[in-house]
Amino acid sequence: MSKNPTNAPLSEVEHIKARSRHLRGTLAESLADPLTGAIAPADTQLIKFHGSYQQDDRDIREERRQQKLEPAYSFMLRTRLPGGVCTPKQWLVLDELARTHANGTLRMTTRQAFQLHGVLKGDLKPTIAAMKATLLDTIAACGDVNRNVMCNPNPVDSRAHALVQQWTQRLSEHMLPKTRAYYEIWLDEEKVAGGEEEPIYGSTYLPRKFKTAVVVPPLNDVDVFSQDLGFIAILEAGELVGFNVVVGGGMGATHGDNATFPRLADVIGFVPPERLLVVAENVVKVQRDYGDRTNRKHARLKYTIEDRGIAWFVGELEQRLGFKLEPARPFKFDHNGDRFGWTEGYDGKWNLTLFIESGRVADRDGSKHLTGLREIARVHRGDFRLTPNQNLIIAGIASEDRPAIESLVEAHGLAGYQRASPLRRNALACVALPTCALAMAEAERYLPDLVGLLEVRMAAHGLEKDNIHLRITGCPNGCARPYLAEIALVGKAPGRYNLFLGGDVRGQRLNRLYRENIDEAGLLEALEPVFAAYAKDRQPGEGFGDFTVRSGLVASPSR
Repeated sequence: MSKNPTNAPLSEVEHIKARSRHLRGTLAESLADPLTGAIAPADTQLIKFHGSYQQDDRDIREERRQQKLEPAYSFMLRTRLPGGVCTPKQWLVLDELARTHANGTLRMTTRQAFQLHGVLKGDLKPTIAAMKATLLDTIAACGDVNRNVMCNPNPVDSRAHALVQQWTQRLSEHMLPKTRAYYEIWLDEEKVAGGEEEPIYGSTYLPRKFKTAVVVPPLNDVDVFSQDLGFIAILEAGELVGFNVVVGGGMGATHGDNATFPRLADVIGFVPPERLLVVAENVVKVQRDYGDRTNRKHARLKYTIEDRGIAWFVGELEQRLGFKLEPARPFKFDHNGDRFGWTEGYDGKWNLTLFIESGRVADRDGSKHLTGLREIARVHRGDFRLTPNQNLIIAGIASEDRPAIESLVEAHGLAGYQRASPLRRNALACVALPTCALAMAEAERYLPDLVGLLEVRMAAHGLEKDNIHLRITGCPNGCARPYLAEIALVGKAPGRYNLFLGGDVRGQRLNRLYRENIDEAGLLEALEPVFAAYAKDRQPGEGFGDFTVRSGLVASPSR
């Protein structure tokens, strides 16, 4: 349990975890209950550790209430996919599950994972079993544990990149919970009779979710400074010599609560590769023991560090490690976006990065993206790589296979990266309505229209070819990492947002609140003079976010 000296009572979720018998709870009984599409309230907390959230369709919630029906319950399932790497066989299974057990779409997330939406309670077990048959799982994709570990999705850039991807996979496996509850409940494995331990997490796991990423400069597409824990690969003469360690990042906040805020991670030192796992484990253990278990809004590692200080944290970590971290080594990031189109790997094979708006793979609006990628998966001999920016790389394409892949891409409307504006290609959005219970405003469904409106205003000032990073979330929890964007909208209420400006394209600066609680008209009115000033007064090569800070439109960040 936490060593936090407060006398405040533990949060209810802490009691649920303590009583859960290592995440079992009454999930088996809830799944077997034929009288409701939901599971027991306590189980809604525990199922997160198994990679799922209970949701309902908020578009029809009131209609069903008037009809005296329970909400239209369903479940989101999220995969654990270290570094976003997926085989064609796995893609085909996920595609089939999306069409048979979910809502007919695949969602690629900003953490390089897949989400299936609209899975009914009775379909959860067969869906998870089908995933497991292709070596996919949903373990620890949600919940108060270390979640999917991110990595640059282009390990074929060099042999060192491929090695970094291997460390990412090892890290993901090392940090998994040891409980067999997942296998018992979803895969009908024989029950364990006592003696189970969680050497990393303890009986009540972490106070809140924990996010980890590994990155190879100069590309910061994982936004490493937004993570609880990050490892920045240091390459010398093309060889991996180790990692800089960064701790204490996080995007979540709560409207009106000044005790909550986004925070950039601190660089605290360097370690050789063979010490990566032990460092990661002990960072987690420090948070396990000192994180706030009384207030879930204040329970992330960033608050532990803010409250106690980075010097205290490093001292506590090094005491547990039994050695000191080496001084951090120099690194440089150029940008945190994706590289669209064709690139050649060090192995002579090709990679094609496709633009997938909001990461939603679907057959709709005249496009056949789901069908097209299914057809590609049937012939592709490499793999697929999900980017941290909700796009997709068809990786490892032999030269002789390029024409066939290109033909399928064109035939199914997947070549949008060639036609979409830089603003649209760079934009991120969380799912928000109608399924996310926390959403206060639209995000994914509003993004296409929002981008269209901004494209018109930018074109009027000659900015249509500028790479400006836009992100929108339906609430302040920050799933699309909005607080790092050059322009960000954070949902406040239906149709109303807080507008933030001033992030940079390297993911190394937080933006600042520029306008509060504005509607669409207010948003366009606020941005119009900013676009005009940027077009007129920017310096050569100056990014939009950099300009807003230099010109004094937004205050220079203090952290």
